[in-house]
Amino acid sequence: MLEQLFGSKTRLKILRVFFRDPQESFFVRELSRQVGVQINAVRRELELLLRLDIIQEKEEKEKKAEEITSGKAGAGLRKYYQLNPESIIYSELQALLLKDTIIGQKEFIKELEQKSGDVKLLVLTGEFTGTRKAPTDLLIVGKIKPRSLSKIIEQYEKDLGFDIRYTVMSDGEFADRRYVMDKFIYGVFEAEHLKVVNKLGV
Repeated sequence: MLEQLFGSKTRLKILRVFFRDPQESFFVRELSRQVGVQINAVRRELELLLRLDIIQEKEEKEKKAEEITSGKAGAGLRKYYQLNPESIIYSELQALLLKDTIIGQKEFIKELEQKSGDVKLLVLTGEFTGTRKAPTDLLIVGKIKPRSLSKIIEQYEKDLGFDIRYTVMSDGEFADRRYVMDKFIYGVFEAEHLKVVNKLGV
């Protein structure tokens, strides 16, 4: 949806990265890796976002690898980019991107249910709920088709803008691990989470 509004898939991906960690700063090569786009394309979008006052530029000291290994003092300057919280459209962009993320998640969930197999339990946590300490982002229990699931995950990692850590279990394995109060299972349900499919009555 927002891709059409912004007129650039790359710009939308970059904004998703920034708004996922509003306090974080990023350098060009790092952004290029995260959005899977060539550096020159990322630079063009950053220049536009700077002109629009949506992001701001800053320089931070960075020790060079050879200086770290040799123990010599010295550092170079690297340009970093960060959201500008004073931007007049900051709040509007944040709200739009949040809604777009929710829509993207709904499409992702629908495709998982329809194409990945017989899903008995589907739990979103981690990146989906903003809980960094969760042991996974996605727990799927049931009779799952590995190849279909892998393709769906791969596509939505690009769309959602982050790597999805997912865990698949059979009904039996989940029941056994839950019975013995398995640390991993406990960590999933102790963290903020959302049960999207729950045919097991957990």
